[in-house]
Amino acid sequence: MPPSEAFIRGIPKAELHLHIEGTLEPEMVFDLARRHGLPLRYPSVAALREAYHFDNLQSFLDVYYAAAAVLRDESDFHALTYAYLERAHADGVVHTEVFFDPQTHTARGVSLEAVIRGIHAALTEGQARLGMTHRLIMCFLRHLSADEAMATLEAALPFKDLIAAVGLDSAEAGNPPSKFAAVFARARSEGLLTVAHAGEEGPPEYISEALDVLQVRRVDHGVRCEEDARLVARLARERVPLTVCPLSNVKLRVFRRMEDHNLKRLLDRGLCVTVNSDDPAYFGGYVAENYLEVSRALGLSRAEVTQLAANSIEASLLPQASKREWQEKIRAFAARAADCRAYAP
Repeated sequence: MPPSEAFIRGIPKAELHLHIEGTLEPEMVFDLARRHGLPLRYPSVAALREAYHFDNLQSFLDVYYAAAAVLRDESDFHALTYAYLERAHADGVVHTEVFFDPQTHTARGVSLEAVIRGIHAALTEGQARLGMTHRLIMCFLRHLSADEAMATLEAALPFKDLIAAVGLDSAEAGNPPSKFAAVFARARSEGLLTVAHAGEEGPPEYISEALDVLQVRRVDHGVRCEEDARLVARLARERVPLTVCPLSNVKLRVFRRMEDHNLKRLLDRGLCVTVNSDDPAYFGGYVAENYLEVSRALGLSRAEVTQLAANSIEASLLPQASKREWQEKIRAFAARAADCRAYAP
């Protein structure tokens, strides 16, 4: 049975691949620019939104980094994060693991403390008001040097109790995971978990490097694994999670159209695939829209959507007891929905 929109929005789920800077909606860009007296390249919200047509990852990053320049102080990061939490909560997200890019901000003179404190305060407020649990993941910009990443890590260590893991993002081509081997080893020695973007625009070998060199808990994107049958078999055997972002993949031309996406094939082969929104302000929708679009294009069943939601909890950094509790709630939701007209297709 195909899933309805109410079913997709209602089923409990985690979001594991979300760049907080990528939730910066054009309206907030203009609000913060006015507040800080900053000039913008675009004359209106509509003009900025019209710029969200990308040929590849780099063309997106150019706009993304320019917009992030309006984030200047702790209150900005708090407002940005809490606005995301409200949207995610409306989409049935019960747990979120949020990426942030400190180097994007410290390069402009914004203090690392302001970034972390603002995001963390909003996450704490979201847990109290919305019941959403969270983890914070600090990402290194892979187009910059490993020395710069190491310096960022060292600067963040006084705040490591607020950070669950480190990650790796930005331009993948020509920046293999192995470039950051020493940085990730240092992070692991400090008790931080590791994740990394790999296999989006980069080759499947980058996925193997992320697993073997960086010792990641999960792979962000990972859709190019399908080019290597042995790697696919490994990912299925080891239940390595992939945090897939369908709308992002189409927007950045990883797949020409949603009907071409390999999510269902990977799910059918037993991989721990999850659905996430990546940079939703830029790519056309938050997590529910990603579930809806990929479900419609690939003909996913209600059982497959339930499996994706269950995978998101399995792939999270939550403790095992919390995972068991949410898995049971997902099963109970799906069972109730089978008898409820509100969730009929």
